[in-house]
Amino acid sequence: MRSLHIIEEPPAPPQRRFALWDLGFRPFYLLASVFAALSIPLWALQFSGLMTSAYLAAPVWHAHEMLFGFAVAVIVGFLFTAGRNWTNQPTPSGPALAALAALWVAGRVLVLTPFGWAAAVVNVAFPLAAAVALAIPFIKARNRRNYFFVGLLALMSVAAGFVHLAQLGVASLPAWAGLQLGLDVVLFIVSVMGGRVIPMFTNNGVPGASATRNPFVEKAALGLVLALLAADVGGIKGVPLAVVAAMACLAHGIRWALWQPWKTLKVPLVWVLHLAYFWVPAHLALRALAELGVVSSSSATHALTVGAIGGLIIGMMTRTARGHTARPLRADRFDTTCYVLVSLAAVVRIALPLLAPGHTLVAVQCSAILWSAGFGLYAVRYWPLLTRARLDGKPG
Repeated sequence: MRSLHIIEEPPAPPQRRFALWDLGFRPFYLLASVFAALSIPLWALQFSGLMTSAYLAAPVWHAHEMLFGFAVAVIVGFLFTAGRNWTNQPTPSGPALAALAALWVAGRVLVLTPFGWAAAVVNVAFPLAAAVALAIPFIKARNRRNYFFVGLLALMSVAAGFVHLAQLGVASLPAWAGLQLGLDVVLFIVSVMGGRVIPMFTNNGVPGASATRNPFVEKAALGLVLALLAADVGGIKGVPLAVVAAMACLAHGIRWALWQPWKTLKVPLVWVLHLAYFWVPAHLALRALAELGVVSSSSATHALTVGAIGGLIIGMMTRTARGHTARPLRADRFDTTCYVLVSLAAVVRIALPLLAPGHTLVAVQCSAILWSAGFGLYAVRYWPLLTRARLDGKPG
């Protein structure tokens, strides 16, 4: 009698398995890029007088969503991913990660409804829940070096609370006070992470670059950002604030020069980070000039949000998504196109109103198209990478 052999089909390649909830960068990079592509055109319509918002007034909605929606989503996705490497402890995945993503989505929806208190609770809860989720592996691993990230996420929750309490008429402070606190916190996060990764990525990716870090300059750059945050919390305005911002501009400009950005021009995956960080001293210079009444505060804000935050986010989202899906750390033509589009969005939004204030509306509309195209292209290009398992079959 002939023996029967059961022939099993080979398992599907690991990259075909649905992996969106495997690690924090996956859902939050995807959600943030889709949201970035859709929300800015909505804001451009509002700015043009063609569309009104619900619970949050148009300018507050735009600022709130770019800060507590888009930027915080990417920060949380990055910290959940990096946190696992820093601690060798698990960070949220599976149902827990899906629940956090759902909480973030609920926040984006509720600010467009009449349900102000529900929107406030959800938007305050998201960064706080992320802070708790990050604190667990940090404490287990005694990773004291990065405890401050937990505090910064909690501070973002407080800043969001200020915005909503002001909007609901509970607090006497204007909503912009909470938004400025949130911007200062994100500026500090950008300064810390930029100082950690940009010199390292430069030396790893550009032979002979010799990017350096000077201890005094590092302490001055970070300390002056904290001083700026303290000044904003204390309500300091005018010349004193301009002096702090100018000193911070000098420190960050020297810091950026020590990284030797001119040596990175042939490596898009690296030059995009240097170009983005250039907007940090530019923001600080414009902030000083705005306090002296020379330029509008909007120019300073957008140098930070569109230039520095947007540029660093598109650069880091491509690099970390490639690294954590086991793909080559090399920008392809799609990545480079994303970098160019987002960088041009910053130049148009900041330079055109400064040079020709009468064309501010055109600048907003053109910048919105460029921004939306850059992040929309990322969402389309990286959707398969973010939803499928690593090429090498490893977890994450």
